[in-house]
Amino acid sequence: MQLAGPDVAGEPDDEAVVLGPADVPEMLELVARTRPGPFAPRTIAMGTYRGVRRGGALVAMAGQRMQPPGWTEISAVCTDDAYRGQGLAARLIRAVAADARARGAAPFLHSAAANAGALRLYRTLGFVPRREVTFLRVRPSAE
Repeated sequence: MQLAGPDVAGEPDDEAVVLGPADVPEMLELVARTRPGPFAPRTIAMGTYRGVRRGGALVAMAGQRMQPPGWTEISAVCTDDAYRGQGLAARLIRAVAADARARGAAPFLHSAAANAGALRLYRTLGFVPRREVTFLRVRPSAE
């Protein structure tokens, strides 16, 4: 499902630090544990990604991916299981939305329709369903 946040203003968060190329291995590990959706080693080049660290370890992140005119997709929203329930995903979404707003873009995001917890969070933050989408994963043959 695609959700739009035309009225989501966002809010900067000092704990939501910008992640860079040196953080990619740790980001990939977090993605492998949490499975937020597609994220590859070069995904970070598509936009700003922010993360929260606890005890030096990356425990939550979110970032920007597609950026059609006037919009920015919030992507790879994920929190390590041991840190869920602390509001980290909401804080990161607001921080990434604030980055988008600073550039004059409105945030949007995607979620599996069956991911009730994520959809509840997104709606609480002010995102509204825009349309149903079908995701297709294509891989090259092993030839």
